[in-house]
Amino acid sequence: MDAIYYLLTYRASALYFALAMKDEPDKTLFLSAVGARTRSLRLKAGLTVKEFAKRAALSPRFVNQLEAGAGNISIAGLARVAAALGRPAYELIPPVDADLSTAAEIWRLLSESGSDDLDELKHRLETRKGARSRPSFVALIGLRGAGKSTVGPALAKRFKTEFVELDQRVEKAAGMSLAEIFATHGESYYRELERESAVRLFAGSRDCVLVPGGSVVTDPETWALIKRRCFTVWLHATPEEFMRRMHRQGDLRPMQGRPSAMDELKALLSRREVLYAESDLKIRTTGKSPAAVVGQIVKAVASAKEPIGV
Repeated sequence: MDAIYYLLTYRASALYFALAMKDEPDKTLFLSAVGARTRSLRLKAGLTVKEFAKRAALSPRFVNQLEAGAGNISIAGLARVAAALGRPAYELIPPVDADLSTAAEIWRLLSESGSDDLDELKHRLETRKGARSRPSFVALIGLRGAGKSTVGPALAKRFKTEFVELDQRVEKAAGMSLAEIFATHGESYYRELERESAVRLFAGSRDCVLVPGGSVVTDPETWALIKRRCFTVWLHATPEEFMRRMHRQGDLRPMQGRPSAMDELKALLSRREVLYAESDLKIRTTGKSPAAVVGQIVKAVASAKEPIGV
């Protein structure tokens, strides 16, 4: 929660600066309010002055001065007081010249938010202020054989950004291959790693072209995160085209010893189509070159303001 700490200290600094420009009675009222709030929270926590002073790395004498409104505590000291009380720092800072109950509630919610929530809020605020001219993340969605691994690197090169295959991040986090993950730990463990890898990617990267596994849409939480953070593109083809592509790539697993493989593929596609269709853009790749698909995505992303379908 480093971001919250810096926001809080910035707010406290602004308040102190504003008070420094005011009359002495205003500063006295402010310090009295901080002291009264500190005393109230200390008593509520069942702490003696001595116990509280030790926790906050302050002298008992200064604590008494602080609670009496005579202790002009530093911002760093205020942070220690808040930590000793187990409360967010904003609860110790009274509003100045206005009823900031709404702002205080927002600060409370921020202090209780995780990194994913803060990242989403930052994204929404940037979007509202027009800070982003186009989506920062583009995710290619679809079944194996849809062309994601071919289109993805070319698209990343066009956008001058990184190409990321999420399953590679999952394997790195687990220290084993996907096959070993499923055989040793099962699908639930894979889903957990997949979700964590996506969260870390969005938190640590400014932009990229992302290719998650074809089944990512079946995990509601991870799929919702990707839809929220990315411009999503569903690369779609006919079942026959999927099979031809896998065969050309030397991947014969879907057909080996399974005469019903085509029917199974059609059933799989049918089950996932409603989820894939939630993507911002749908491209039928059958009969299209990778360059044509890349061009179509670039054009759609450049004009993306609302979800679009093609």
